[in-house]
Amino acid sequence: MSRANKRPLSLLQTRALVLCLALALPWWVGAQVRKSDDASTAPAAPASVASSPAAPASSVSAATPSAPASTAGTSPTPAAAASSGASTCPPPLDASVPVRGEDRGLLWRISRDGRVSHLYGTVHVGKPAWQVLGPLTVAALRAADTLALEVDPTDPAVLAALEDKTPAPRLPEALNKRLVAATERACVPLLALANLHPVLQATTLTVLDARWLGLDPNHSMEMLLVQRAKARRLRIVSLETAEQQKQALVPAEAAEALAMIEQTLDQLDSLVSRRVLERMVRAWERGDLETLERYEDWCECAATDDERAFLRRLNDERNGPLADRIAALHGQGRRAFVAVGVLHMTGPAALPRLLAERGFKVDRVPLPATEKGAAPRLQR
Repeated sequence: MSRANKRPLSLLQTRALVLCLALALPWWVGAQVRKSDDASTAPAAPASVASSPAAPASSVSAATPSAPASTAGTSPTPAAAASSGASTCPPPLDASVPVRGEDRGLLWRISRDGRVSHLYGTVHVGKPAWQVLGPLTVAALRAADTLALEVDPTDPAVLAALEDKTPAPRLPEALNKRLVAATERACVPLLALANLHPVLQATTLTVLDARWLGLDPNHSMEMLLVQRAKARRLRIVSLETAEQQKQALVPAEAAEALAMIEQTLDQLDSLVSRRVLERMVRAWERGDLETLERYEDWCECAATDDERAFLRRLNDERNGPLADRIAALHGQGRRAFVAVGVLHMTGPAALPRLLAERGFKVDRVPLPATEKGAAPRLQR
């Protein structure tokens, strides 16, 4: 295909892409943050965020004492914070909210050949107050002998695959400075991102921006489920590979990669992805499948036919292989608790529908609703 026929992703397409980020990536960065904190006294300077000599060597610790003590869902825009000299570190997570074992999200019972498995729709971020599973979710997990995730965020092979093994495009000096500045505003040490492709660096910063909403990938439902599964010595399997998800995230063409980095930084500055993520998490928490089904109406990522087609490729077209892998696990005699991103439960190619087509009896498990008519409030 000629370069003339290869168009960079639009900003709207980039917004959709970021919301479908591989769940292992922010967790991997969190591990690198801890490593870089441990090595903060080492004499060697950290690598540039974009592997460019234009990047400064300094880093800002995620645990910096300059982080504000108050919580806020409405942070200053990057430009306003820079002009005022205000700290831009996200507020610390609110650990004062009592942890209650409440059922959240969407759960299905899937059965075939006399065996029962469960399908659970998740979001890849969470809050400290969510770190106890509800009784129906616990019962479904206890009935399983296998936990199946898009990717296992604690698998060393998955984490190793996220490290960039191929040369990244050299960033223009101005773009590199923007990426470094965004990393410092997020209070993430530059060393924590140094081994990631610049596209994944920018995308990770967008996911970590959820900390302004009191959400963090280290508290995601996947991480909680992994902890519970390991405590019960369940088998943990990945339905996809990190390389598959990485290929979906990183454009092969250098020009497209540079455009995507710039667009991702633009969405950080505009706070659009934060607004969309907040609405999606609220719908997920109260099990509002109807709102999630209308995702294209409010995600600001499906304004044209091309953008809608891109979203289908990114989400729906992965569902067929995911359904095949789930059916194969079940066919091996496994009783699986399958946890994947909640958007995979929506649309004409929704996983519950595809599994029904593969001979499963699929039943939605009603989870206790929040107060009728009231949307759950995120930390402000």
